[in-house]
Amino acid sequence: MPVGVFDSGLGGLTVYRAIQKHMPHLTLSYFGDNANAPYGVRDADDIYHLTCKGVERLWDEGCDLVILACNTATAVACRRMQENWVPANKRVLGVFVPLIEAVTERDWGDTSPPREVEVKQIALFATPATVASRAFQRELAFRAIGVDVEAQPCAGLVDALEDNDLELAEAMVRSHVGALLRRMPNPQSAVLGCTHYPILEHIFQIALGDDVKVFSQANLVAASLEDYLKRHPDMLGTDGPGRLLTTGNPQDVSDAATRFLAKPLHFEAA
Repeated sequence: MPVGVFDSGLGGLTVYRAIQKHMPHLTLSYFGDNANAPYGVRDADDIYHLTCKGVERLWDEGCDLVILACNTATAVACRRMQENWVPANKRVLGVFVPLIEAVTERDWGDTSPPREVEVKQIALFATPATVASRAFQRELAFRAIGVDVEAQPCAGLVDALEDNDLELAEAMVRSHVGALLRRMPNPQSAVLGCTHYPILEHIFQIALGDDVKVFSQANLVAASLEDYLKRHPDMLGTDGPGRLLTTGNPQDVSDAATRFLAKPLHFEAA
């Protein structure tokens, strides 16, 4: 059975690519809900129901384990899904926890009480829905105390990246970073809380300055998944190519995904 990777659009492909690099023999299937992207401007119930529908489609592909490679879906829907909807023989995992564990320098699966950590000021860049959910701050509070988080909703950035308008996207990054730095002039770390944003990680780093450590998720999630599968080998996928599925126009999404990752990708209708 393959491992499923879900996203509202193209951003989750950064996680998909990182998982392939970490575990090249792992079978992956990807579902992009491109017809309904972006999720970051939708309300919570809408995001929840769309995410459940996408995960069910991956279950139909034989993916008993699905990674929500979408921060908005993770922030708004993941906990609700895990508590009320996911059956006992399935697993749905989000992308926040590996990131927060890295920021707070805690080992994977460390459930000890929250404690003081070295980093005291974190800049969070995310979609408006992720920022409004405060899910990052909630998960952080389970692991660390005394940390100030300043969140910047990056409206329009996902749309620009999905449209491959990198000039506009880079200008937006500089604008959003500037807005945050006016409120928090000296962050120690910055979290890119959207799986689209690693495409512009170098622009975030330049805008923030060399003294700010920038965390993006793709490699952290891939390493965390590898650790999870060692502990849960029953969820391990079999060898094979997997499938790339979309609710959008397959040719248009294939073309956009190929530009996004700079490698040929072929999507099929979900």
